[in-house]
Amino acid sequence: MSMNKFVVVGLIAALVFVPLLNMLPETHALHVPTYAVSLMGKYLALAMLAVAVDLVWGYLGILTLGHGAFFALGGYAMGMYLMRQIGDRGVYGDPLLPDFMVFLDWSELPWFWLGFDQFWFAALMVILVPGVVAFVFGLLAFRSRVTGVYLSIITQALTYALMLAFYRNEMGFGGNNGLTDFKDILGFSLQSPDTKVALFMATVVALLLTLWMCHSVVQSRAGRLCVAIRDAEARSRFAGYRVEHIKLWVFTLSAAIAGVAGALYVPQVGIINPNEFSPINSIEVVIWVAIGGRATLFGAVVGAVAINYAKSYLTVEFPEIWLFALGSLFVLVTLFLPKGIAGFLKRKEALA
Repeated sequence: MSMNKFVVVGLIAALVFVPLLNMLPETHALHVPTYAVSLMGKYLALAMLAVAVDLVWGYLGILTLGHGAFFALGGYAMGMYLMRQIGDRGVYGDPLLPDFMVFLDWSELPWFWLGFDQFWFAALMVILVPGVVAFVFGLLAFRSRVTGVYLSIITQALTYALMLAFYRNEMGFGGNNGLTDFKDILGFSLQSPDTKVALFMATVVALLLTLWMCHSVVQSRAGRLCVAIRDAEARSRFAGYRVEHIKLWVFTLSAAIAGVAGALYVPQVGIINPNEFSPINSIEVVIWVAIGGRATLFGAVVGAVAINYAKSYLTVEFPEIWLFALGSLFVLVTLFLPKGIAGFLKRKEALA
């Protein structure tokens, strides 16, 4: 079975069986506890982010080190909606202002928080805010023909600048504490096992749709042009193609996907803070993609899930060696599996 089919079948199986196994009695050997459901949902939301990075790195050749910024922006948009749903159930009992604003003696809700009491508006901002930021950034960078390591450094500078900005209390996003203490979503308690299962299922469906959409893009004429730009940008430009336009379109699409991933991630982990903008997070995503297999999309899912599972295990059992293990794994994959897990399996399948 090819990796593509393996990933799709695995996701569909998870969509069907995880909720059923969660319903079994806790004493049953096959019972899947609710905390594990949320943990798997977190992994799959991060896998969506990995697919977004693979779309621009694997098929356009843009090594982005700042996609964590788009992920965090989508997460903050969802977090703002969840904060507005708390109402007077907060510590200070203010029906309009979140607790951190009351603590900081804010007298009124900032204009950019207006509308976030409606789910449809928040869902729109989840896509629109990262998309607009990526569009403006890409428009300036691609028109200036910034490429290679210079573009990578600029993407990292973008996420670092946003991290510093969101740490400031006067920005109105909770400062270094971020947004947390969420109560419910669409009227359903976030502490309810049923809500956690529903969020997991929504994440699986979103990941499947993302894979289908990105696979359709890379298999289309535009996708073939992306590969041509990746392999020979100057030749593509001389052939008459508007390289900047295709780069901008794919980069913006990828940022929107990252924003949706962030929005699905936040209600499942219960917090969003400026640490999500940290450049190291964006670098980690690149490692997931490299280990899973660049320019495969489905390999990015395998890499993200495998590494995050290993991270969860090792940070508990061997917290002092986790970063060394991650670095060693990246070096070994680079040396012995340059095309990642997906490339290795494809080669084995061809030889069989």
